[in-house]
Amino acid sequence: MRYGREAKEELVKLVQGRTLKISIYDTDRYGRLVADVDCNGIFVQEHMLKKGLTWHYSAYDQRPELAEWEKQARASGLGLWALPNPEKPWEWRKEKRMRKW
Repeated sequence: MRYGREAKEELVKLVQGRTLKISIYDTDRYGRLVADVDCNGIFVQEHMLKKGLTWHYSAYDQRPELAEWEKQARASGLGLWALPNPEKPWEWRKEKRMRKW
């Protein structure tokens, strides 16, 4: 997926070799844990959203600050928002599954 490598590189740079604090606050419909991630005082979701390296998936998390951070990155054309038509990861995964068949 476009910008996937850049997002991974930034995340590795941020968290690799550091202690993380994982605060679980929900379980999704597939039984996966949903959590906030803190790395040495840095809220990882905020960091990645503000750099335009991830999407805010509002279907699972309606916190307005996450939507605002994504909106700011979009308005500034940061990261994946510099692309003319960024593809939503959930749509990319769906298309990928369909191509398998």
